[in-house]
Amino acid sequence: MTGPGGGLLDLTGRTVLVTGASRGIGQVTAARLGELGAHVVAHYGSSRDGAERATEAIPAERRLLVGADLRQPGSAAGLWAEALAWRGAVDVVVCNAAVMPESPIDGPDADWDAAWQLALQVNLVEPAALLRAAVRHFVPRGGGSLVVLSSWAAQRGSGVPALGAYAASKAGLAALTKTIARAHAKDGVLAHLVAPGVVATDMSVRAAAEQGGVAAVTAGLAMDEWVPPAEVAEVVAFLATGRCRHLTGATLDVNGASYVR
Repeated sequence: MTGPGGGLLDLTGRTVLVTGASRGIGQVTAARLGELGAHVVAHYGSSRDGAERATEAIPAERRLLVGADLRQPGSAAGLWAEALAWRGAVDVVVCNAAVMPESPIDGPDADWDAAWQLALQVNLVEPAALLRAAVRHFVPRGGGSLVVLSSWAAQRGSGVPALGAYAASKAGLAALTKTIARAHAKDGVLAHLVAPGVVATDMSVRAAAEQGGVAAVTAGLAMDEWVPPAEVAEVVAFLATGRCRHLTGATLDVNGASYVR
C-alpha cells in the first residue's frame, strides 16, 4: 500500500506519541510520522517552538503539542493522560527524549551526583513510567507498539568517559524494553529498540567536542559520515506500522557499520 508520504509506509488512523519532538531525531521523526498519515502527539520539554516546527506541515486536526518537563517526578503520567485524552487511544509510543549530562569520574562529587540524578530521571525513570502506562493501555486493547530510541553506548559503553551516566541510563531503558517484549509478546505488545550511532544532531556535536571535534569523530566511522536523522526516522516509521510483529524485542542498529555485533 502506498502511504500519504508516497512510499510503502502508511500510518493513517494511527495515533503516535513522540517524546522529545522539539529537536534532533524526535523533530524529524514527528514530521515524518505526520507525513505518513499519523495523528501525532508531539511532546516537548522547554522548546515549544521546536515542536511547532516539527509538526507545522501536519494538518491541525492530526497534531497535538504537549509540554512536560521530564526532569520532574511524575511528569510522564501527566503527559500520558493528555495524550490519551486527545483521541481516546494511543497506538504507538516513540520514546525518544533524552539528556546527556557529563559525569567525569574525577569531577566534584556534587557534579557527579547531579549528572546521575538528571540522566536517570529523564532517560530512565520517566520513560519507564511512560512505557508502563502504555503497556497497561495496550494489553486490554489487544496490542500496540513501543519504539524506544537507545544508543550504541547502551551496548558498548560510551566513547566519552564523562558520559557514563548517559550510557548507563540508556542501557537500563534497553533492558526494560526487552523485558516488556518478552513478557507481553502474547498480548500483542511490540517493543523495539533503535540504537543509532553518531547522528547529525546538536547533542552529538557537543559530545564530539570531547573526542577531538567533528572531524576526528567522523574519521573513525566506517562510512566516513554521520547518520542522517531522517534515516533513523524512517526506521521508526516502519516499526510504528506494526507490520513486522516478529521483530519485537529486537535492537536495530543504525550506525553505518561502525559497530557491528
